Amino acid sequence: MQQKVANKIMLITYPDSIGKDFHELDYFLTRYYEGAIGGLHILPFFPSSADRGFSPITYKEVDSAFGDWKDIMNFAQKYYLMYDYMINHISDESEVFKDFVKNKDKSKYWDFFIKYKDFWKNGNPTKEEDAILYKRKEHPYVDVRFEDGSVERIWSTFSDHQMDINIQRSEVAKDFMKENLSFLGQHGAALIRLDAFAYATKKAGTDCFFVEPDVWDLIDECRKFLAPYGVEVLPEIHENYFIQKKLEERGYWTYDFQLPMLIINAFFTGRTMYLKNWMTFCPRKQFTTLDTHDGIGVVDVRYLLPDDELLKTKQHVFEINPNITEVYAKTNRAITFSSFDTYQINCTYFSALGEDERKYLISRAVQFFAPGIPQVYYCGLFASRNDFDLFHKTGEPRNVNRHYYSLDDIEKEMERPVVKALKRLMLFRNNHPSFNGTFALLASDEHSVRIRWQNGVEYSELYANFKSLEYRIIYSDNAEEKVLEVEE
Repeated sequence: MQQKVANKIMLITYPDSIGKDFHELDYFLTRYYEGAIGGLHILPFFPSSADRGFSPITYKEVDSAFGDWKDIMNFAQKYYLMYDYMINHISDESEVFKDFVKNKDKSKYWDFFIKYKDFWKNGNPTKEEDAILYKRKEHPYVDVRFEDGSVERIWSTFSDHQMDINIQRSEVAKDFMKENLSFLGQHGAALIRLDAFAYATKKAGTDCFFVEPDVWDLIDECRKFLAPYGVEVLPEIHENYFIQKKLEERGYWTYDFQLPMLIINAFFTGRTMYLKNWMTFCPRKQFTTLDTHDGIGVVDVRYLLPDDELLKTKQHVFEINPNITEVYAKTNRAITFSSFDTYQINCTYFSALGEDERKYLISRAVQFFAPGIPQVYYCGLFASRNDFDLFHKTGEPRNVNRHYYSLDDIEKEMERPVVKALKRLMLFRNNHPSFNGTFALLASDEHSVRIRWQNGVEYSELYANFKSLEYRIIYSDNAEEKVLEVEE
């Protein structure tokens, strides 16, 4: 029987980042983290042609380098699982795209992809239309050469290996989505993460990002397809909090991508007013993050901090991590601190805090006490430092935050005091009954936060000072108040 979503910490990991495959990942979790991890987001484990799994060739196979469906179903017995569904795109090596290239308009997938000539009135956007597009690369298309020798411009938001799907207008594409979501719903998933969800809806004359009301029709369809299997959806959207609040109003799970920069800002300034303000009204049905496989979001926190303060906070992260300027230069864009040019900062969260163990543990404590279910990225699990060797080897900027850990590496990491302390925090968060109760933000001075959870007679309370770096956790244990010894 597969697990359902529970109020337990979720680990985010690639299939081959903690050990080389599912067998070694299972060994690691069983040996070191029993009781500390309740959920598992295994980043794309399907055969893929690009983007570390996010360019899927098919959803019905597990990449044999990692394992097979038996391994996945084994995890489903122990943890609630989240899978990625790339709702916006599919690999150029998929059978769908190959058939399209071979047969073009005679293909059963003739309208599965978005042809510029059909989408735009004159075959291409006007300068005005192009200027307002929400882009992830300069030209969001690929000029595709078909087997008959003709060439057509096809929409491609991300890499040239990821072809956008015409999910709004193609019945074949909708059938494809239903078939694959249903398949995943029957193969261990508790939650489906709709990757790049906001890019999937497109309409000429708009920025083609989170186009309303189209997005609501699309997400409602996804929920309908998964409902028979008891599987929920989590749309992945990096933008300001207005979108998260709209999702909350309709009862959907959201991501708290706002929290990471708010915590960094609190340490940078020594003031907690913006962090506390967010916690008073942030969605309650959410997954909280400090780090992800992509980096630390900047655009997400806009309007929760004054613009100048957000930009100074971003600059601070670059100043204490000067080597990431080289990483950012890989995108062929100059770093500026007077505009919102940085979508995400390619940096581990531990390095973003200057590799200060006390700040890191306070950050995790605040995350674990914030409203929502915490997610811990595997690099965060080990308080990873930026991996510039991997960046130089691959040329991929995000790889500074994607270190590969062998089982031998992990044995050493597990002896680090900060890793041990984080594990104690995780065990406490997963097992104390107060976190299934009521959240309260208590009065505190401008440098501090006080957060309390109450469930009947059971309670836990966090005090953290972002200026002095003092923190403590008190909790009930059989009617006796105790202090959690996080650091030994």
